Amino acid sequence: MRKIIWLIGTVALGLTFPQGPLAAKNSGLIFVSNEKGNSITVLDSNLDKVLRTIATCGRPRDMEWSADRRFIYVACADDNRIGIIDVAKFETVDAIRYIEEPEAFEIDQAERFLYVSNEEDAALSVVDMKSREVVAMVELGEEPEGVMISRDGSTVYVTAEASNMVHVIDVKSREVVADILVGTRPRRLAAPPDEREIWVSAELSGRVDVIDAKSFQVIDEIPFLPRGFRKEQVTPVDLLITRDGVAAYVALGRANHVAVVDVKSRKVEDYILVGSRAWGLTLNRDESKLYVANGLSDDITIIDTAKRKVIKSVPVGLVPYGILIDD
Repeated sequence: MRKIIWLIGTVALGLTFPQGPLAAKNSGLIFVSNEKGNSITVLDSNLDKVLRTIATCGRPRDMEWSADRRFIYVACADDNRIGIIDVAKFETVDAIRYIEEPEAFEIDQAERFLYVSNEEDAALSVVDMKSREVVAMVELGEEPEGVMISRDGSTVYVTAEASNMVHVIDVKSREVVADILVGTRPRRLAAPPDEREIWVSAELSGRVDVIDAKSFQVIDEIPFLPRGFRKEQVTPVDLLITRDGVAAYVALGRANHVAVVDVKSRKVEDYILVGSRAWGLTLNRDESKLYVANGLSDDITIIDTAKRKVIKSVPVGLVPYGILIDD
């Protein structure tokens, strides 16, 4: 088991936590974090047009909604904090501070705890959302990144890029209960609705590994190779599985494509050409559109998922990383 570092008496921030009715705004706005632009680009999903830019923090990366969709939490890697953006005001109004080098994170359904990977500290921080204190740190392998909470809230999965591991953490004990060796440089995680499998992108292996969620064994590998690219150019990062568990989408990084995979057969059905270094992925609510953040062409690509065709590309900020949609 990993050592757990319990943090008692952490400095409280003395700030009022944002509150509001638990009802989504459904504004149709799209928010794109720009890692090198220190900003978030706001777009109208009906017009697919840029409306404004929100100045944020140093190196904004992963983003998550508050339950009421009134606030966006954004990992500010260079400022060691989780910024809090008021969606109605289009501005940063607060922050959860003293989070070392945050990269990816998730908030549990009850909004009690935030689980954030700390790249430089090789740890997972557990943040109490009410007190805003780091109440525990779980030691992991080198360069943790992707974080995924199981739907029942009992388990947290974390990828570790440099040690080629997926760590399985029991939420109640805050202990690592399994270390799963996967392909080189694992990045992001996804699961079908029944959560019998955990899918993890292995960036430098050019594939997705499929893990049995009971045995914690890798049971399959899904390789990618779009026409015209060498194997070493295929660097999958983000991946999504549709709500019905039928299809998966995988952003292939420097191969400039998104792969469409049949989940049941684990076969690649299609490759869709997008921008340069396809990175982050988000589906809209009815899953009719897939949004792709392209980190080296500084734009997002919008895909019609039924036709598997690009609708358009829209310039955003410098090195887009993640996408949220309020729909």
